[in-house]
Amino acid sequence: MSRSSIAQPGLAEYAADHSQQPDAVLKALIAATTEKADGFSMMQIGPDQGAFMNVLVTTLQPRFAVEVGTFTGYSALCIARGLAPGGRLLCCDISEEWTAIGREHWEAAGVADRIDLRIAPALETLQALPQEQNIDFAFIDADKTGYRSYYEEILARLAPDGLILIDNTLWSGAVLPDSGADDNDTTALRELNDFLATDERVTVAQLTVGDGITMIRRR
Repeated sequence: MSRSSIAQPGLAEYAADHSQQPDAVLKALIAATTEKADGFSMMQIGPDQGAFMNVLVTTLQPRFAVEVGTFTGYSALCIARGLAPGGRLLCCDISEEWTAIGREHWEAAGVADRIDLRIAPALETLQALPQEQNIDFAFIDADKTGYRSYYEEILARLAPDGLILIDNTLWSGAVLPDSGADDNDTTALRELNDFLATDERVTVAQLTVGDGITMIRRR
């Protein structure tokens, strides 16, 4: 199921139907998330977004990737499958419960040996990385009020040809100035979007995939 509420009715579903469909392991992960995560299952990215990320990462062939916010591991699985030979994915999350679902399916997909999962506050994990560590690809999909801090730590270590993806940056349209939404998450996303659009260190493209994905590359 598509997570987008941006496209006109039926269009997001059409796009999802005409993207690469989940294989047996991804379908099992969707089902396990629906069953075990109950009301939180909508935090999982949609299959169309997963297909987009897998195509992108497979093209880039990163050797070291970082994910901030892993939940039940769908995006991590899509990323891990696209890594360069010998590549590693560092996953940052604080939930043993949700990531345990991911671990099971990473094993089933044969990519568990490519993933290093750190259960700790993501900012601490990122700050502990060496300054000389080159991050080739990063995906940020965690607490919205923390996005700017995660972005800065990753950008400081981003490889010259590295890429950052930030999820939920359109926030079902709530980021629009006239939406009336002023909760902490919406405000943080709106301020981040405004900042990124003027950050002279990077080139930015905001896409209407899923609930909005912002792509960032160092200039």
